[in-house]
Amino acid sequence: MNGFLLRHLLGIILFQGVVMLVLLTNVLTMKRLGALGRCRSFPHVSVLVPARDEERNIEGCVLSLLAQDYPDFEVLVLDDRSEDGTLPLLLRMQEDHERLRVIRGEPLPWGWTGKNWACHQLSERAGGELLLFTDADTRYAPNALREAVAALQALDLQLLSAYPREETETWAEKLLVPTFLWSIYCFLPLPLAYRLRLPGLSAALGQFMLFRAEAYRAMGGHAAVRDAVVDDLALGRLCAGRGLRWRFLDGTGVFSCRMYGGLREVVEGFSKNLFAVFDYNLPVFAFIWTWLLLVFCEPPLLLAMAPFGLLESRVVAAAGVAAGLAMLLWAVSLKRLRLPARRAFLYPLSVLGIFLLAARSLWQAARGTAVWKGRGLGRRPVRIFKM
Repeated sequence: MNGFLLRHLLGIILFQGVVMLVLLTNVLTMKRLGALGRCRSFPHVSVLVPARDEERNIEGCVLSLLAQDYPDFEVLVLDDRSEDGTLPLLLRMQEDHERLRVIRGEPLPWGWTGKNWACHQLSERAGGELLLFTDADTRYAPNALREAVAALQALDLQLLSAYPREETETWAEKLLVPTFLWSIYCFLPLPLAYRLRLPGLSAALGQFMLFRAEAYRAMGGHAAVRDAVVDDLALGRLCAGRGLRWRFLDGTGVFSCRMYGGLREVVEGFSKNLFAVFDYNLPVFAFIWTWLLLVFCEPPLLLAMAPFGLLESRVVAAAGVAAGLAMLLWAVSLKRLRLPARRAFLYPLSVLGIFLLAARSLWQAARGTAVWKGRGLGRRPVRIFKM
């Protein structure tokens, strides 16, 4: 038994070494918004914000967008049939700001998810050469739009996506919200993804997606992914599959986001997304999450057993190395995300928590019980074999 555990742990350590190589490559090559020079020109930008029941967030988001120091832009906000005070807030702000246009959303058609339908309606009203899709829970520094356009021009892109500084207040948010960006840093070799342009090797975040309008419309826009639950990844994959130039940048210096407001929203949000990220492919989904649970939770569990004298010293030493490497992976990622690196000590709880939410995501997709913003997402086909 000890011999098997030792070989198993050495395999985990080897895997973690590969992951560390990917992480360090991404850390060293990831560009930051604000470090790519100045705008060569100032094309008209349409900033597009879908909003459903966002009374808590919408004013702060819109005011931060209206305060941009960029010379030529408009802000379009679509109220997606909110049931709270979102629309009255927007209408009051519209009276005071010429750049702001408020759109009342049409009823949701069959075959569309709510956010995709809202973004599609926004894109049809937008007049900009560039389209920035963002979420109502974001907040922007005054130079954000200028820096984003400068980056798009400097890198000659059709799509620029960026991640924010994630604001986390409750412990559920602190433990679970960073896992998405941690997974990109650790498991997606971005320089290779940029070169190969394969749909499966792509990344995008709906909190910030800046398109050239011509490219967005040529690839079909949100209409091409109308039934996708995770619209940002679907658009990123579509963009990569069409051979368009895209980049995923660090936007922590120019915008922030509180993605979820407490445990309930964390659970609902991740339950909606996790299985969808894997395109409802059960074998791949089950293998990856089981392996990650073993890689990041087994070594600490073995170390907890060490005082009982059940394990050989070599096994305990290997478990210690594996746990230390895991903590280092988390600490480096959190530091780059501008989150406290000391939270790396809690990584087994993060992995266990996200594993449980992944299982819930599978269960809800199979039963058709997933709900977001008061709308059911319907039953999703669980695929055993890739078609």
